Amino acid sequence: MASGSATADLPGPRRAVPPAWAPLRRRVFRALWIAQFVGNLGTWAQLVGAQWLMGDLGGDGLAVALVQTAVTLPVFLLVVPAGALGDMFDRRRLLLCGQLLMTLGAGALAALTAAGRMTPALLLGLIAVMGIGQALSVPSFQAIQPELVGPDEVPAAALLNGANANVGRAIGPAIGGVLISTIGPEATFALNAVSFLGVLLVLALWRREADPRPLGHERLVRAVRAGARYVRSSPLFATVLVRSAMFMLFASALWALLPVVARGPLRLDAGGYGLLLGGVGVGAILGAFVVPVVRARAGTELVVGGGALVYAAAMLVAGVVRSVPVVAGALMVTGLAWVAVLSTLNASAQVVLPGWTRARALAYFQLAYMGGQALGGVLWGAIAQLAGPGAALTVAGIGLALSVPVAWRRLSLHDQSPDVTAVRHLPEPPPVPRIDTGPVLVTVEWRVPPENVADFLVAMRPVGRARRRTGAKLWGLFRDLEDPGCFLEVFTVADWPEHLRQHLERGTAMDRDAEAWARRLVAPGTEPRVRHLVWAYATEWSAVPAQA
Repeated sequence: MASGSATADLPGPRRAVPPAWAPLRRRVFRALWIAQFVGNLGTWAQLVGAQWLMGDLGGDGLAVALVQTAVTLPVFLLVVPAGALGDMFDRRRLLLCGQLLMTLGAGALAALTAAGRMTPALLLGLIAVMGIGQALSVPSFQAIQPELVGPDEVPAAALLNGANANVGRAIGPAIGGVLISTIGPEATFALNAVSFLGVLLVLALWRREADPRPLGHERLVRAVRAGARYVRSSPLFATVLVRSAMFMLFASALWALLPVVARGPLRLDAGGYGLLLGGVGVGAILGAFVVPVVRARAGTELVVGGGALVYAAAMLVAGVVRSVPVVAGALMVTGLAWVAVLSTLNASAQVVLPGWTRARALAYFQLAYMGGQALGGVLWGAIAQLAGPGAALTVAGIGLALSVPVAWRRLSLHDQSPDVTAVRHLPEPPPVPRIDTGPVLVTVEWRVPPENVADFLVAMRPVGRARRRTGAKLWGLFRDLEDPGCFLEVFTVADWPEHLRQHLERGTAMDRDAEAWARRLVAPGTEPRVRHLVWAYATEWSAVPAQA
């Protein structure tokens, strides 16, 4: 049935690190990266405009923090089904739909604000509409990155995308501050609406190759469940998710409360706040040069853990110090640490996922990322209401610093990645009538000599994870009491089409190697015996008479 080695869930051989700018040599990646940069300028300019407008509308610290929640909460709620849609349909078209929805939302914000019809509730509602468009876009955007660059360039592409967003964070707020002070917040919304046009144009012109789907499209609910099964059965990816959630829960305090600190203790206007955020982008630019060198020499774990500690220290400075130049310097360091941690985690997530589930699994990465921001916006906003923004930032910084040794001890990251190249390594399943009902029970009988039993039990663990990742609902390995050399592997799949996807669409080199290692431990001259059992009461089978 499936294959894999004892190292199936462990990283593969270390690859050479390509130059940091290598992905920009790829024409489509370069065009999309430039268009995304323009879009990021508009997005960050709009965020400044929305937060500032909320203050002008009479919103307190909690209301201003809820602007961030309005951006991220729709993503938190919808990103998982959106990721499944990205694996079911053409990702390019899904991206076009998401970008168009955000364009319309930004246009409505500009028009209503210019007309003087904006209210706090309407502001949050339209930003949430744009969050829905972002939910449709984010998983597919990340999932197409390995299609645009070479396999060894994925970490560099993630770093460039992170630097892109943070340089936009640097320049966008400054542009937003100028537009607010000269025209008004509605100008930032109009800029954002226009900024989406470049991405729409690049996507419209991109001729993406169709995804191979021998069995056609999956159903949405089933696709979501398949993605959840994969995440549960992939220890490497699950580790990245937990690390991302831990970081974002604490790190979100800075972005949620920095406008409050700027207005209050630092006594800055909109232009000053925009320039303050400019330090973040300067740090991100430095990160694009520094992070690849550090990661190549020190490894993934040190980059993520060390970056989190640096970020925590910068939050403490922002929470305690009242000197604008000192806080600006701390934010420059923050930009470097932010892009180091998140680009490294993002790349780690992308390289452990096969193409068939990349969008729906990366949706869980975004769930951790956006969920941490959404929950953090409420949590740190509430603490700021009770104890002040400085106290909230201090608590968040201490919490982030304390989380690093816990993560190092129990959730370590690997520098190498498994081989998730698509491989059709399973034998052809037996021909049967089309049966859409289930379940299907598969048994594999293994005969193992006594001297190999201990190694066989170890080898079958990654095989079991491979079965569950590709579609098995339940999996188990049993030993015959009367014949100790006989082991029976059993697993169930929802129905026959789902089992066919295991054979035809979802296999990887990692799974093949896992089973190959287990097969090397069977008794000489024997082969695992596979049997497929279909639910006896399925319509197509209920009328078939039993053989005498």
